[in-house]
Amino acid sequence: MKAGLYPSLAVNGISKNKKFYFPYILTCIGMTTMFYVISYLCDSDVIARLPGAETISSFLEMGSGIIAFFSLIFLFYTNSFLTRRRKKEFGLYNILGMDKWNIGRLLICETVIIAIISIVCGLVLGIVVSKLAELILVNLLRGDIAYTFSVSGNAILKTVEVFTVIFLLLLINSIARIRLSNPVDLLKSENVGEKSPKSNWFLGLLGVIVLAAAYYLAVSIKNPIEALVWFFIAVIMVIAASYMIFISGSVIFCRILQKNKGYYYKKNHFVSVSSMVYRMKRNGAGLASICILATMVLVMLSSTTCLYFGVEDSINTRYPNDININTSLLNANSLFNQSIDKIKSEINNVCIRSNAGDIEEIEYSYAILTGITEESYIETDPVKIEEIGMNSEIFQISLVYFIPLENYNELSGEHRELNENEALIYSLRSEYPYEKIEFAHGRSYDIAERLDEFPVDGYAAMNVMPALFVVVPDLSDATDELSNLTNSKGEMAVSFRWNYGMDTKLSKDKQIELKEQLAEAIYDMADHDENGIFYDMSDHNENGIFSYYIESKAENRDGFYSLYGGLLFLGIILSAVFLFAAVLIIYYKQISEGYEDETRFGIMQKIGMTDREIRQSINSQLLTVFFLPLIGAGFHLAFAFPMIRKILMMFNLNNVSLFVFTVVASFAVFALFYIIVYRITSNSYYSIVTGKKKD
Repeated sequence: MKAGLYPSLAVNGISKNKKFYFPYILTCIGMTTMFYVISYLCDSDVIARLPGAETISSFLEMGSGIIAFFSLIFLFYTNSFLTRRRKKEFGLYNILGMDKWNIGRLLICETVIIAIISIVCGLVLGIVVSKLAELILVNLLRGDIAYTFSVSGNAILKTVEVFTVIFLLLLINSIARIRLSNPVDLLKSENVGEKSPKSNWFLGLLGVIVLAAAYYLAVSIKNPIEALVWFFIAVIMVIAASYMIFISGSVIFCRILQKNKGYYYKKNHFVSVSSMVYRMKRNGAGLASICILATMVLVMLSSTTCLYFGVEDSINTRYPNDININTSLLNANSLFNQSIDKIKSEINNVCIRSNAGDIEEIEYSYAILTGITEESYIETDPVKIEEIGMNSEIFQISLVYFIPLENYNELSGEHRELNENEALIYSLRSEYPYEKIEFAHGRSYDIAERLDEFPVDGYAAMNVMPALFVVVPDLSDATDELSNLTNSKGEMAVSFRWNYGMDTKLSKDKQIELKEQLAEAIYDMADHDENGIFYDMSDHNENGIFSYYIESKAENRDGFYSLYGGLLFLGIILSAVFLFAAVLIIYYKQISEGYEDETRFGIMQKIGMTDREIRQSINSQLLTVFFLPLIGAGFHLAFAFPMIRKILMMFNLNNVSLFVFTVVASFAVFALFYIIVYRITSNSYYSIVTGKKKD
């Protein structure tokens, strides 16, 4: 055979099957483009100079890995569809004298052509849009925009390597499929359909049970750590249940329609329902895939959008004031002697020297310890906690804050009174429904009232563990016995702290400068060695200062925008990838079903079925199943809402109304997009089964 025969046949085969290959090649180009863009941003000098560059880089590296993995899985799916559509053609080649090795050479030529087109066009398009992507990301991160254009050789090499491997694996898979088939099977491949599947009530019932369990898990979880632990398990359960329900449930649904004589024996329903029953097993799997992809898009877009637009809420929760000072003291006495007065005096002196002007202050003392909760009983012995901690679930561990009533009244402007055995309580990231709280090796208190709010300090806000704020009549009395507890290393179980926050009217730079001056002043007050490490013995430190940290909201704001902006950008990119996949699955589903139904509708036309009746039958078939994935995705998103909200609380985002808005808006936009895809693909289906273009 001539050397140019195989390339010529390959080009001819792709051209004649352009209805199948064109969307596939476009998808390959899109995947290649997005992979290059992500890889380019990983190497971008502009991104590297932004605050939080390491976090952004790790997100982007993770994103490139997800795109590469998903490209492999998804392109395997679409390539298998293309190979199936070409089997008859390959069988004809086989009958005409081509052996399977020759067909393999043809497949090699086709794969090489598609790979070259996809990689080259993808890289060109990626290079063109990479700067735009960089500008968008820099804008999201509130960085300084640079208009210099560059091309990343490393990103090009990485993209070529990844997609060369993917196309090589696709080629091996296609050749294996052809070699395992005989010529007769290849020729009859398009005429061999699935047997009408039996209704599998057991599989459907199992799917409903698994989905109900996943939904119950999502709505019953009460604290964020528990939600994070169970989230991925719930996702796996939902995916498995979706496939079971769609595969078995769609068959059962069609059987029910067939038994409904008033519905089934109508011209616009008879052909459509009969066609759906014939291929419903494969159809159900495709519908489940679309449902899962749609859910992934909706979850990513709604959550990352909510995080980004709620970033100021998160910052204000994490940093309640412009400057926050948290000082750890050696014992309870340090909270009430001259130690705090000396620190406050030094803070005042620094503010005067810095011309800080009018400032608003907030301060309170507290004691903190870690406990394991079992209903109203809290184990506080560090040694026992160490022993059972690894065997207990992490969401049982809580931080407990003891706040003196005097400080609470100063903060709230109220004049509450408590009896000796009474306490007020505020729970963060958890619920405390009990009427009493009992501390092992400590006091027990009756809950006089549950507080609706409390000025949580930055330490509690950034800690992912649930926290209980217990307002007690006397702090020393509440911690007297607990202060004697130590862990296996001899460290005290209770830590005594003083929290101070100030709001200023200074500019960003001045606030950061003031924070540095305050840090230096407090550092000079405390005894420490030449390495800057504080002593842990009170006789070495007359001020009683053991450690401290000072935080500036202005200084850390850029870090939040880097984190949430990076998540939003990655969410948009991955959503685009999953949308590519969903649209292509929908398109191939419509095209393949169109060719399968072409003969049936042709017969119906010959016996008198009009074009109008064909349109009605097509609409009946498409509308019966096409919007099921969207409805399923809506249910998945609705039941996932409580769990996702709990996870967002770990990012210090408690704005429920914002999350509701982003969820509803994301679903509305996706539904509109889905309807547009329906219109386009239904036109393709109609043109195939009738040989005409739908108006």
